[in-house]
Amino acid sequence: MASSMSTILRAYSTTAASAAPMAVLGPWMSRYTATKPRQYNTAASAAHPLDLKSAVAAKIPVFSQEVKELREKYGENQLGTCSVNQAYQGMRSVKCMTYETSLLDSEEGIRFRGYSIPECQKLLPTAKGGKEPLPESLLWLLLTGDVPSNEQIDHLKADLARRSKLPDGVAQVLDSVSSDLHPMSQLGIGLLALQKDSVMAREYAAGTTKNKYWEHCFEDSLNLIARMPEVAARIYRKTYKGAKYIPSQASKYDLGANLAHMMGFNNSDFDELMRLYLTIHADHEGGNVSAHTVRLVGSALSDPYYAVAGGMCGLAGPLHGLANQEVLNWLLELRAKLG
Repeated sequence: MASSMSTILRAYSTTAASAAPMAVLGPWMSRYTATKPRQYNTAASAAHPLDLKSAVAAKIPVFSQEVKELREKYGENQLGTCSVNQAYQGMRSVKCMTYETSLLDSEEGIRFRGYSIPECQKLLPTAKGGKEPLPESLLWLLLTGDVPSNEQIDHLKADLARRSKLPDGVAQVLDSVSSDLHPMSQLGIGLLALQKDSVMAREYAAGTTKNKYWEHCFEDSLNLIARMPEVAARIYRKTYKGAKYIPSQASKYDLGANLAHMMGFNNSDFDELMRLYLTIHADHEGGNVSAHTVRLVGSALSDPYYAVAGGMCGLAGPLHGLANQEVLNWLLELRAKLG
């Protein structure tokens, strides 16, 4: 989900430099640092549009003005230096990008648009009777900087449900792949199979204008977010459950609960766990391999399907997302030895 959202943000190029050193940017940046929530006192915000696309559209002029102001005042300032060792070591600690939606601190943990995970748990809409944020509510927060209302999230859930049906041929592509192929490889194949319906690719070929790029990428990204749970669940059931699939109920459940349902879990506690899991993994700054890859591929005007597929290939590496699998394997081995 986060990679798709990063693609949207990249498409309209409006992220402020919240990762830049305070010493360089001075008091101007104190308004916009990702370590605290930001306030957008605009008439559009006050109107509280129900649909996410309108809410994002209302923020684009605000974000664009921030970037313009930043570049006019500090465009020639140096962010730092790069040593030969840093160049050979993957640009470690080199300040060379902007990223606003999240900030990761080694002591404090992750913040999304300035809000810590406990603050998100307190402020964001939850499922009825639940305590964990709905994934849809964090999506809204990341793209707009605003804490959404329950009504806005109900509207977004309905929109995602309408988009969730897999296009013809995608299930057949996934079913044709050997079940012993690693799930991340299957995921990459599934994402590329979805690409045939890319709005960005179609509109670019038809001669769309640059100011419309973000809209096309937005449509692709929401379609991708809506369809990825079924792709992921189908891969899980094919690989581990004998290809016995469970139909999606996107109109009934939120993204987290529907994913759990399609995987075969029918437990409200597990639904809550899945919501929390999707929330805390929704974004992870922009310098990690997968998020950076998504932005890099997107910078070529590759559509979000290509960009996210590239990011998932990076995520599969043992020094990135595959590390989670290795930790789980270690825990399972430890349990087997100790009983």
